Amino acid sequence: MRTGLALLCAVLALASLALGPVDLAALWARDPELARNLFIELRLPRTGLALLIGAGLGASGAAAQALFRNPLASPDVLGPSSGAALGAVLAGYFLGAGVIGMAIGGLAGAGLSLVLLLALAGRGAGATRLVLAGVAVSMLLGVAINLALSLAPSPFALYDLMFWLMGSLNDRSLPQLALAAPLILIGIVLLLRAAPALDTLALGEEVAQSLGVGLSALQARVVLAIALATGAGVAVAGSIGFIGLIVPHLVRPYVGHRPGAAIAPSALAGAALLSAADIAVRLLPAGLDLRLGVLTALIGAPFFLCLIMGRS
Repeated sequence: MRTGLALLCAVLALASLALGPVDLAALWARDPELARNLFIELRLPRTGLALLIGAGLGASGAAAQALFRNPLASPDVLGPSSGAALGAVLAGYFLGAGVIGMAIGGLAGAGLSLVLLLALAGRGAGATRLVLAGVAVSMLLGVAINLALSLAPSPFALYDLMFWLMGSLNDRSLPQLALAAPLILIGIVLLLRAAPALDTLALGEEVAQSLGVGLSALQARVVLAIALATGAGVAVAGSIGFIGLIVPHLVRPYVGHRPGAAIAPSALAGAALLSAADIAVRLLPAGLDLRLGVLTALIGAPFFLCLIMGRS
């Protein structure tokens, strides 16, 4: 399965590099330097970010569902997405920072959400208390985002804020890719290393402890990894929902429903799904501007409703 998903990611990456409003092959014949700059400065970072952010969201979703032993859990429940969005908004529209400053502000916001989460949950908190603390942090940061929107310095700033929060990979640059990539990759690696312990946790907390799994240390590692993988993605691309929720459900049947074993294929499937969605957004008819986060929500919301109805 991993090989097939990896090949799919490779095919979608090539398609992402080749497809778009501008025909690179035709442009290369007329102006090779412009075509080269377009490829390196726009197509390459956009393709790389789609793969990395999708992988981070997919792996984080699988890990969150394994940690909380809840198939309806998603990375958003812990608050790093809201924290990153708030940090980017404050940095970009109230401190006057550029795109890199917004990304740094987003990373700072994700870190703040992690601090708040751990402070509310307390040391050695169980899964239930951790989820409740995450929901409280997400609500608090959501209120702060709405307050920031209401205090936007101008109607144009408010318009930009709203569109950024919808999630997009338009006009992303190599510096943004260089900033987000290491953090997302570190988060994914930490989650992959936690996969065996998460498989053991599925047998129950008492069994996991008897087999040498430190629950507090495992929770801390997984929460930190999710904050890195999702916070860095939101910091550069805005909010992109539902990838972390639906992807683990698509791959789990192929790994024997083992929650930890689903992390690696979920990363690959998340990368493929977000890349495919970004290609679809790019190829829409001229004049139709559909944001990436809106498209993933249109795909994910019906899937989420089906999950709820199937479990009711």
